[in-house]
Amino acid sequence: MLRPLCTAAALALACPAQAELSFDTTSDDTIAYVESNLLGIFYHELGHALIDILGLPIFGQEEDAADVLSIFLIDAFYEEESAVQLAYDAAFGFLGEAEANSEIAFWDVHGPDLQRYYNTVCLFYGANPEEREDVAQDLGLPEERAEYCPEEYDQAAQSWGGALDEIVHDKGGKTLALGDFEVDSDGGSLTADVVRAEVAALNQEFRLPEDLLISVIPCGEANAYYDPQRVEIVMCTEFADALVEMSPEM
Repeated sequence: MLRPLCTAAALALACPAQAELSFDTTSDDTIAYVESNLLGIFYHELGHALIDILGLPIFGQEEDAADVLSIFLIDAFYEEESAVQLAYDAAFGFLGEAEANSEIAFWDVHGPDLQRYYNTVCLFYGANPEEREDVAQDLGLPEERAEYCPEEYDQAAQSWGGALDEIVHDKGGKTLALGDFEVDSDGGSLTADVVRAEVAALNQEFRLPEDLLISVIPCGEANAYYDPQRVEIVMCTEFADALVEMSPEM
């Protein structure tokens, strides 16, 4: 990544959040939706970081590769019931963005949100087609695409699986390090909680060749990005509020 890019494409930059996450008034379902998408966004930015740190070759769009890692990790790290819910929420995140943006920015480095929706559903279904046929049907995955999803997942497993094998360590590590944390809202607190938990979990499994900072700070916009100069993932505290706005309940 050469510059900060919003994982939620143009929505977060063009449409400041009108809703605000509140532990007192926001429903449990919406908070769960926000948490799931924060997790998926963090995994996406982790993809950018690993591409940079490990010097991974990318044949195609880097944003697509980062999307693939996000759903790949959800499938790999979570038990089936939790993975299915996370996949639903992540897919609905892209669907919400697609519905909120009437114009498709074909010039953008991110693919169209509706395409990212179907890619997410396809990869998740392809990882376990026998158990997830109902997921594919419920989320509207066309049979013409579903036929190829197991193969698409196998390609993801060969590429990202091989990259992750390079950093798996039987004693884990401490190379994912907490950076700056400036939290002044419930949305920021939720983001910080998600990040801290994920950093602890990933450090139990992986050891990177160099330290990667993860910060949670106000940015003045709903955004998340990887900074290669600082080797740092930044999760902006405003993103949680933007996700509330995109929640299926809103």
